[in-house]
Amino acid sequence: MEGSFWPVISTLIVIILVFLSAAIKVVREYERGVIFRLGRLIGAKGPGLFFIIPIVDKMVKIDLRTVTMDVPRQEVITRDNVPVTVDAVAYFRVVNPEYAVVKVENYIMATSLIAQTTLRSVLGQVELDELLSHREKINQQLQQIIDEHTDPWGVKVTTVEIRDVLLPEGMKRAMAKQAEAERERRAKVINAEGEFQAAERLAQAAEKISTQPIALQLRFLQTLTEVASERSTIVAFPIPMDMVSSIFGRNSS
Repeated sequence: MEGSFWPVISTLIVIILVFLSAAIKVVREYERGVIFRLGRLIGAKGPGLFFIIPIVDKMVKIDLRTVTMDVPRQEVITRDNVPVTVDAVAYFRVVNPEYAVVKVENYIMATSLIAQTTLRSVLGQVELDELLSHREKINQQLQQIIDEHTDPWGVKVTTVEIRDVLLPEGMKRAMAKQAEAERERRAKVINAEGEFQAAERLAQAAEKISTQPIALQLRFLQTLTEVASERSTIVAFPIPMDMVSSIFGRNSS
């Protein structure tokens, strides 16, 4: 009789071990376990070790770490009717694990679809120049709109970044021509400003020399010094201006 009890005891031990293995749950620091009892939400538990009632309770694990999600390339027509291809990256995390399980079926897929539709909607309201030059402002706008949609799901969108903007080849050539024309315009403006400043300086020098004739002779002597230092074959002799005027005066008489 005693030997017949051992199979029963061993069976009970196995059942108890299976029961305990199903009842004991361990949740990591970055996870939470959302508990349902007979289909009814009990709450989120963790991190650490806790017990549930097998068969009666069901647990769904939710990761609380930040998720990096690639937003697929989207064909967008800007407000000024320029077709562009844009892709982005979004960073989000679960802040309410209960809502992430109860309020939405698949919060990752739902967030991805919201990001795609928001990307097309927002970029369709801006012009190409604004998209290229004010990307940070557009990133903030995207983050705010997507976060408003995902907030009821317990999902917090922290950052949205536009990674790449692909333009048609014709638009690239047009922008290159525009940039080249802009550089030529700036070069002409700078050159004109330089000539204007030089003319002003010459006018000031002429006015100064007209009031002090000796300054012209000093400038004449300085020019001769510069010419002599360049190994020139030309020999110049400085003649005072009053002597030249006296010579011409005698000839005329």
